[in-house]
Amino acid sequence: MLQKISEVPLKAYLALSGFVRSFRKDERGLSGVVVAVLLILVAVLAVVLIWGALSGWLGELWDNIKGTAENKIK
Repeated sequence: MLQKISEVPLKAYLALSGFVRSFRKDERGLSGVVVAVLLILVAVLAVVLIWGALSGWLGELWDNIKGTAENKIK
């Protein structure tokens, strides 16, 4: 039982190294990684553009809300 438990790290290392080795040889995996990176880049750029466009509008809206609340208090 203890021998099987002590073999677990070795089996995990061999499995990971085999996966990395096969990933390096398989060219399809590389194109999948490139596609995933490009999709993440496009998503981040879209969020940045939307955030930039909405930040001014939300600032004006918040100023209007604060101004209306201040006028009602006075």
